[in-house]
Amino acid sequence: MDREPTRPLRTGFTTGACATAAAAAAAGALVTGTWVDPVEITLPRGQRVMFPLAERETGAGWARAVVIKDAGDDPDVTHGARVTVTVRAGEPGQGLRFLAGEGVGRVTRPGLPVPVGEPAINPVPRQMIARALGDLGVAPDFDVTIAIPGGAALAEKTWNPRLGIVGGLSILGTTGIVRPFSCAAWIASIHRGIDVARASGLTHVAGATGATSERVAQAHFGLPDHAMIDMGDFAGGMLKYLARHPVERVTIAGGFGKLTKLSQGALDLHSARSRVDFDRLAAMAASLGADREAVAACNTASEALSRVGPPLALAVAAAAQARAQAMVASAGIALDILLIDRAGNLVALADAAGARSR
Repeated sequence: MDREPTRPLRTGFTTGACATAAAAAAAGALVTGTWVDPVEITLPRGQRVMFPLAERETGAGWARAVVIKDAGDDPDVTHGARVTVTVRAGEPGQGLRFLAGEGVGRVTRPGLPVPVGEPAINPVPRQMIARALGDLGVAPDFDVTIAIPGGAALAEKTWNPRLGIVGGLSILGTTGIVRPFSCAAWIASIHRGIDVARASGLTHVAGATGATSERVAQAHFGLPDHAMIDMGDFAGGMLKYLARHPVERVTIAGGFGKLTKLSQGALDLHSARSRVDFDRLAAMAASLGADREAVAACNTASEALSRVGPPLALAVAAAAQARAQAMVASAGIALDILLIDRAGNLVALADAAGARSR
């Protein structure tokens, strides 16, 4: 059977771009009495793009438009969301005022680019909407209310609760474009998590490769939710940012395979972007008295660990700690490693004093 050709992944649009389009359409209808559908907007990098309206409505002194978010091929929880913007005539001279409607969150912790108490509508979407409404040729004295029906439930699947954004989703986007499976977007979220932790006065944060490792690290140290950084596979992205924006103590928690890659110098721990070097792992195992050839022939890191046992876990934890510590040493950060097995047990802890079993 012939395989279907692999097609390029399709880009989509951010909630900020969708909100801008809906705001531009609603404000235009409010000012001119005429709806433009589809509506054209300019993205931050100059691209002109068109958005069809899913719904439109006009009342006395207000207009409302809905744009359905298309995230392209990105697995975004907001794909298909109804980004709903109501533009209402304000008082002369008030300027543009942003309000959170249903499903849009509010900022409750410092450290984010939006002040505490404000709707979680990020600066670039605000700028995009201001420019679109400024193009109407009238004083931009409007109340702009952005809503995403069902957004509060969707937000529980995002990092918003941990970042202190309550009640719903954020209106995001720096380019207006969603690029599928964006590493940059994940790393940006890591940065925001660190910013919130620092602004909250925390001195200890922890990044984990997955949910099990995170749960163990949080329980072991008794850390609050906003101390937990959603590192995933991006150890390098977290460590590089911490080197420039330090806290006193950093913990990295993960399983044997991913921490083996970290110990060998990999900073992106995803299976598609880094591999365990079994020759190097075998050399480490041989230094512990294990059969070098047997370890080198292993198919997985877990198989190697099962052959050698706890001494190999301790050695990998110590090597990973040394690698990671070197990246943040100039910032005066104390770094430790927690190695977790697949059953969720803490196997080894490594810090500046060395590695030890738990």
